[in-house]
Amino acid sequence: MSDKRKPDPVDVIIVGLGAGGGPAAKVLSEAGYSVVGFDKGPWLRPAEHYSGDELKFQNRSYLWPDRDLMPRTVRRDENEEAQIFNFSPVPSNVGGGTSHMAGWMPRPRECDFTMRSLHGDLDGANLADWPIRYEHLEPYLTKVEWSYGISGLTGAEVGAAPRSKAYPSGPLPPTRFGKKFYEGAQKLGIDAFPLPMSHLTEGNALGRPAVNRTSFWNQYGDPTQTRSSTATTYIPDALATGNFKVRAESFVSEVKVDKRGKATGVVYVGPDGVEVEQDARVVILSLGSIESSRLLLLSTSALFPDGLANSSGVVGRNATFHEYIFAVGLFDRQVDEPLNGWTGNYQSGGSMHFYETDESRGHIGGGIIATTQIGQPINMIMPGRPLWGQAMKDADRDYFNHSMKIGFILQDMPQETNRVDLDPNVKDAWGLPVARITNKPHPNDTAMSKWQIDKNIEILEAAGAKRTMPVYLGDRFTGNACHQHGTVRMGTDPEKSALNEWGQAHDVDNLFVLDGASFPTAMGVNPTLTIMANSWRCADYIANTYLKGRSERLVLPKLERA
Repeated sequence: MSDKRKPDPVDVIIVGLGAGGGPAAKVLSEAGYSVVGFDKGPWLRPAEHYSGDELKFQNRSYLWPDRDLMPRTVRRDENEEAQIFNFSPVPSNVGGGTSHMAGWMPRPRECDFTMRSLHGDLDGANLADWPIRYEHLEPYLTKVEWSYGISGLTGAEVGAAPRSKAYPSGPLPPTRFGKKFYEGAQKLGIDAFPLPMSHLTEGNALGRPAVNRTSFWNQYGDPTQTRSSTATTYIPDALATGNFKVRAESFVSEVKVDKRGKATGVVYVGPDGVEVEQDARVVILSLGSIESSRLLLLSTSALFPDGLANSSGVVGRNATFHEYIFAVGLFDRQVDEPLNGWTGNYQSGGSMHFYETDESRGHIGGGIIATTQIGQPINMIMPGRPLWGQAMKDADRDYFNHSMKIGFILQDMPQETNRVDLDPNVKDAWGLPVARITNKPHPNDTAMSKWQIDKNIEILEAAGAKRTMPVYLGDRFTGNACHQHGTVRMGTDPEKSALNEWGQAHDVDNLFVLDGASFPTAMGVNPTLTIMANSWRCADYIANTYLKGRSERLVLPKLERA
C-alpha cells in the first residue's frame, strides 16, 4: 500500500493479547518500558458484547475466526490435499482464547518437563525435555493464580507437585453431575477433586465479586467478569501504567529484520486498511502456536529465506493439539433425579489419578479427566442424536437433563511430521498464504485414548449410568480442544530447537515467542496456566536482564532416577 505511516519507536511490541501476550504486557509496562500490543481482532467489552445467547456464540460463531477472512487448511499427511477447516479455532480479539475458554486451570506436574529423560526414544515421536523444570515455573504459577484469579481446593490433588501458596479462592461447589462423578470415582477408588478454575467464588482473597454461575461458559464470553480473561485483568493492569497501548483490529503481516539479522519491528495493517511500520527494541510473538509459526514463516528475507528464526528447520514442526475426547453416560429418567446440566458450571470435578505413566496400560503419558454437562440445549453433545424433527425433540426431552460426560485431555506425542506450514493455494483476506496443518495421531495417542475412555465408562457405570457412549480418537485430530503447542520449541541445542529457555530465538536475540508454541511437548493438562506463567517468567527476564544489556542461562538440576 502507498500511504505508509511510521509511529515513534517503542521498547517492546507484543503480537497477540491472549494468554501469552497479556502477562507480558503487564510485566513489561509495569517495569517502565513502552509497550504496544497488537491484536487482529476487536476489543470487546464484556457487559456490551457477551451474554448467554446460545445461538450467537455457538451456532453463529461470534467469537470464532471468520473462515472467509482467516481460513486454515488441514490434511492428514503430505499425500492428501488440504481442505479448509476451522481447526483449533481461537478467538481473534483482545483476550484471545481466554475470552471463550471454559476455564480449567490446573498446574502441570514435574514429569511434564522431562518426557525424553523419563521415556527415551519413542518410535515415530520426537520427545524432548524442556529447558526448564517445574521449580523454575512454580513462583510464576503462583503469581498468575493470585493476580488472574484462580479458584481451587488446596491440597486436594493427590500427587501434585509442590506449591508455595494456597489458592486465593475456594473451589466451585459441585453440580449434580459433579456429585455423580465423585460417587463413581469413590466406588472405584479413584482420586477426584474440584479442578482449579478461572472462576472466582464468594469470599475470595482478591476481594473481587463473584456472581451466580450457569453452565453457559464454554465458547461464551462472560458478561459478569466472574470468569477471568486477560482483557479484564492483565490488559487493564498494563493500561493503568500509562506505558501500554492496544492496537486492536490490526493485522501484523511481517516481522522486519535489519542487515545484521536483528528484529526491528513489525509491519501491520490497521483498521483503516493502511499499512504501517512499528519499530521496537524487542518483538514478542504470542499469537498461539499456529499463527506464531505462520508469522515466522511469512517473515522471509535474504538472511532468513526459510522463515525467521528457522535456521534449524524446526519452525512449524512438532505441533501438538490435545484432542478432547469423552464418554457420555445416560441415566434413568424414571429413577434418577435430573442432573440439571444447565446450572452450575460447565465442568464440575475431575481427576489426575491416571496422569503419570503406567506402561502396563500400553502407552506412556496420561492426562486430566473431568466431568461436564453435555453442552447447551440446542447444541447438546450426544453421539447419534437425531438432528431434526420430532425425533430430535424426543431425544432432547428424554436425555438432555439425564446425561453427563467425562472428558479427557489427550497428551498427544510430538511428531516432526505433524506441522504447520504455508498453504500454497489458499490465501487470507490480506492476500497472504494461510496456515496449513498436517497431522495424524501417533499410535501412543490412539492407545491412550482407548484406555482412558474405557476407564471413563467404568466411572459412569459406577455412578449409575444405564447406558454409555464412548467417543474415541479418530484417524486425525479435529483441533476441538483449541489447545496449541510446539511449532517453535524451546531447547538448549540450536540445531534441534528455535528458542532458548527464555523463549528467545537462537537466531534473533531480540525476538521472543511466549505462547504454547515454545512447549517442547504437550502436557496432560490444559495449557493456559502454564502459558501465562511461562510468559511472566520470560517477560521478567526481558525486563530485568535482556533490556538491561545482560544475559543469563539456567542451570538444570540433574534428574534423580528411581
